Order: sequence, then structure tokens, then C-alpha cells
Amino acid sequence: MKINSFEEIISWQKSGELTLLIYKLFKSNKDFGFRDQIQRASVSIGNNIAEGFERKSNNEFKHFLFIAKGSCGEVRSMSYLAVKLGYIDDKDFNNIQFLCSEISKLISGLIKTL
Repeated sequence: MKINSFEEIISWQKSGELTLLIYKLFKSNKDFGFRDQIQRASVSIGNNIAEGFERKSNNEFKHFLFIAKGSCGEVRSMSYLAVKLGYIDDKDFNNIQFLCSEISKLISGLIKTL
């Protein structure tokens, strides 16, 4: 199956869901450094998938997919801290972890196909 646009990529679609969740959960958080970092990391996932796809080179696309995967790990890592700091509850933590894991697996699969 040929992908014609980054909007067709499921990991990009799921990253949008994750970003909306992160923005919703942390919009009122007064720890501005933390909030900004987790929001930037979540946005980075989808943006790197899109940017890599638009480069029209499998090698460059792979490079950006690895960056997106790293940003996904950053969101996961920060979510551990968020629950320990009491910024989110266990349910929200589990939702973030599930989405991040799913996105990371999708990205890995895409990397393998390239």
C-alpha cells in the first residue's frame, strides 16, 4: 500500500489524539516548565512524522521517525513524573502510557517497512 500523505499514517493520527489529551490534562497546570515540555514533546511526535514523510526520501523519513519515537519516549517518561507529582491520576497516566506505547509500536513497524 502506497501512502500518499502523512495524514494517512496511523501513527500520525494517533499522535494527534495524544497531543489533544496532553493539552487537555495540563492546560491548567501551573508548573509552566513541565507543562511546556510535555506539550512540546507530544507535538514533536506528529510533526516529525509529517516532516520526515514530506522529505520524500526513505532514509530521511526513517531519521525523523526515530526522532518521533524518541519524543514519544519523552512523553512516557514525563508522565511517570506527572503522576508522582500529583499532576495526573492513575487513569490519565494509563491512557498516556497506552497511547504512547501504541504510537511507538506503529512507528517501529513503519521504520521496518522502509
